[in-house]
Amino acid sequence: MASIIGDNFKVSIFGQSHGEAIGTVIDGFPAGFSVDVEKLQNFLNTRAPGGHLATPRKEADKVEFLSGIVDGVLCGAPLAAIIRNTNTRSGDYKELMDVPRPGHADFTARIKYGGAQDVRGGGHFSGRLTAPLCIAGGIARQILEAQGIKVYARIKQIGSAKDSPFSEFPDEKKMEALDGACYPVYGGESVAEKMMAEIEAARNDLDSVGGIIECAVFGLPAGLGEPMFDGAEGVISKVVFGIPAVKGIEFGSGFSGSAMRGSENNDPFYYDNDGNVKTATNNHGGILGGITSGMPLYFSVAIKPTPSIAKTQQSISFSNKENTELNVKGRHDPCIVARAVPCVISAAALAVYDMVKKADFKSKSKF
Repeated sequence: MASIIGDNFKVSIFGQSHGEAIGTVIDGFPAGFSVDVEKLQNFLNTRAPGGHLATPRKEADKVEFLSGIVDGVLCGAPLAAIIRNTNTRSGDYKELMDVPRPGHADFTARIKYGGAQDVRGGGHFSGRLTAPLCIAGGIARQILEAQGIKVYARIKQIGSAKDSPFSEFPDEKKMEALDGACYPVYGGESVAEKMMAEIEAARNDLDSVGGIIECAVFGLPAGLGEPMFDGAEGVISKVVFGIPAVKGIEFGSGFSGSAMRGSENNDPFYYDNDGNVKTATNNHGGILGGITSGMPLYFSVAIKPTPSIAKTQQSISFSNKENTELNVKGRHDPCIVARAVPCVISAAALAVYDMVKKADFKSKSKF
């Protein structure tokens, strides 16, 4: 099923944007691990809307655990958690059964499901489903952190406003300091203000804007991942593309590396003072041949502009079989990049945990 991820543990995401609740079921988290529920809720709060530049739809996104956890400790049973939908206006979406929104899954969902799909708020295709993704990813992140593996992300760009690039490597201390910020950027308040100005300008023009998120994973050992089709890039990408707004991903130097010569893009090896193998640069983004190198793993994700905009758009009427105009109703963000940061962190944490769990299983199977 398309709503289930993981090879060495399983995560299922369920629900619709305007249903009673959305949620996740996870099978394979370690029994005995103590979940910091307050920390998890704070992490979820960074995904929830807030401020004048976000959607007016306000949801508490309060986690309710149904099974798998007792007094904050994972008990080994499948972990089931939900978030109730409490602030829905389904009437805003009645027209979409006949007139699909440009940039949304309304048309393709109708083709695949023959009109049985839930169109309210985008149904199962909604960005609202990233909330349970963040429940699963937030817990996976805590488990990884207990093993010395840390996952962070920052906003690299919104519209034409750019943050300063990594010098040679992502800086773990800087990334940690940004964790949980509304606009996590290296450049501080001045860069954040430029990004907010881009969003404000788009909103005032009844439009939207997209951007780029950069994610880094520190503390990964060398040797995770498989060659060919189970490479670390592919494992991560599969989960990241579960975030509805993601339209592109690149690892390390990515597309810019294609303009370099091999002598520029190659990362020279050396032994450090402790005898560990390192690379002088990190254009490979911590992955070589689909296998982690032990250097910081990092990748960038392209987030498209929010497709629901207030401008009149061209569409079609299924019932009349003719072209028509559409004015999208409902409550929408002029930019979802900041809210997508914890979603990218969650996707990375789930993918990395899957690889770590597989490696641990392999090591145990030798004895």
